[in-house]
Amino acid sequence: MNTPEFRNTAAAALDAAAGRVPQLTSFLGLDGFVDEIIAVVDERQDARNYTRIPTISALAERIAAAAGRSTNVELVTTRTKLGGNGPIMANALAAFGVKVTYLGSLGYPTLHPVFEDFATRADVHTIADPGRTDALEFEDGKLLFGKMFPLAEVTWDNITKHGKRPLVEQQMAAASLVGFVNWTMLPYMSDIWDAMQREICPGLGGPRRWMFFDLADPEKRPIDERRRALDLIVGFQKHFDCILGLNEKEAFEIGEVLGLTGYDHSRPSLQALTGALRKAVAVDTLVVHPTRHALACSGGPVDDVDGPFVAKPLITTGAGDHFNSGFVLGKLLGLTNSQALLCGVSTSGFYVRTGRSPSVSDIAGLMRQWPTA
Repeated sequence: MNTPEFRNTAAAALDAAAGRVPQLTSFLGLDGFVDEIIAVVDERQDARNYTRIPTISALAERIAAAAGRSTNVELVTTRTKLGGNGPIMANALAAFGVKVTYLGSLGYPTLHPVFEDFATRADVHTIADPGRTDALEFEDGKLLFGKMFPLAEVTWDNITKHGKRPLVEQQMAAASLVGFVNWTMLPYMSDIWDAMQREICPGLGGPRRWMFFDLADPEKRPIDERRRALDLIVGFQKHFDCILGLNEKEAFEIGEVLGLTGYDHSRPSLQALTGALRKAVAVDTLVVHPTRHALACSGGPVDDVDGPFVAKPLITTGAGDHFNSGFVLGKLLGLTNSQALLCGVSTSGFYVRTGRSPSVSDIAGLMRQWPTA
């Protein structure tokens, strides 16, 4: 579903609710990365000019041809930016005008310079050094090479040792949105969630609020650890209205944990998988976002909304985190699932075209003037 009438109705609903955005608050964590966006050189013409290897498959062919011999692959850093699922999502929420508090691995004892601009838009707290990511970008996807050893310092003991437990308790009791992302890269995230459920959640009161989770490519974690993470996420549903966000690859990886097999990547099959995942994982809302469309289910029918797909994006690293920020904004403002999905795909679509996080008026404008290429 994505007609001009639907987009105009969603844009009007977003405009009507936009005045409430500055009253929204969010608490997110717990990762942090320095991202280097990298082009892979195909052929260099001179010291300044080169052509890029366009696709992952083309790079794979070049690497395969070097087996048993050797080859040189030249990398060109085109941009250095703040990274990590949490900081990118938080930065995007701040661009909407949501008040953001962030706790994570942004540099210790001092903030890493790449996060200084972020710290002017959010209340930032850091307990560890950031990880590093080399993000090789192609027309058909990206390869992320991470150096994650500092993230082993993100533990409940260190949160407590650095005096951040009162902050966590305060924010979990009051923020409109609580979000924990990049579970895969944070080896002690499940232990942190377990501690929160034992030490903080029993004392929570007041109205139910939203909590968002993104596991972030859990393939490399053992199935029993993935199962534990899902159980803990469902455990938070007792206190929050929980949203679990998955990209297309992650949906199949979680399906493997739950014994949901036999699905393929066709649209009807993805719709069926989304509904089956939501039935198996008892959260409020389950979201799956492939590159060309996005799906959500809250126990009823599965909503499925096309995005403004672009064949040659300016940037792709962070597109999923921008989708997440747009989707949760829609949910925070009380929009329907289909309208929130449109907010998500519009946010990511704007970002990959421009390289910057949109404002609320930017995504409403994109809905009204939908790109055709």
